[in-house]
Amino acid sequence: MIHGPLDRDDRTSAAAGNSPAAALDRGLAVLNNIIVVFAAIALVAACAILSYSVLSRALFKAANYWQDEAAVFLLVGATFMTAAYVQQNRGHIGIEAFVGLLSPMANRIRLWLVDAVTLLFCAFFTWKSWTLAHEAYVDGQVSNSMWSPPLAIPYSLMAVGMSLLCVQIIVQLALPFAGGRRP
Repeated sequence: MIHGPLDRDDRTSAAAGNSPAAALDRGLAVLNNIIVVFAAIALVAACAILSYSVLSRALFKAANYWQDEAAVFLLVGATFMTAAYVQQNRGHIGIEAFVGLLSPMANRIRLWLVDAVTLLFCAFFTWKSWTLAHEAYVDGQVSNSMWSPPLAIPYSLMAVGMSLLCVQIIVQLALPFAGGRRP
């Protein structure tokens, strides 16, 4: 189920208006759509890499030094970079046991509280992600494989994706106060 089916409005009406929150929401929508295209390409690339890995190992007994790790990096990037898109469209899974029992006002309060708590968790996760990315970059950390790619790559993708998610949640929290409707 979707997080807020009773108050899910058209995206264009949610971002209507001239407030900074509405402008930021529209900008994030464009950025999120671009990121989704690149994430889809990354997922197809991960599938191709893993298929090549299986075939080369089975048919030619070829060693796989880089395939698994490259696929994991692509999957991590696609997962974290699209988190803001999922939040923007309320596409995450939620428990909707109380939605039908609560009044529309109570549901709006519930959504706001859930978003506020989610923002707190995501802000902590973002801070830790940036810390990991910085440490990996400064210390020159690499993975423990023969390929040894820098760990700053997946940590940075995780940090940027979580940062975008935090911005998306902040915009969704601010939209009702700026005269817009919640997505």
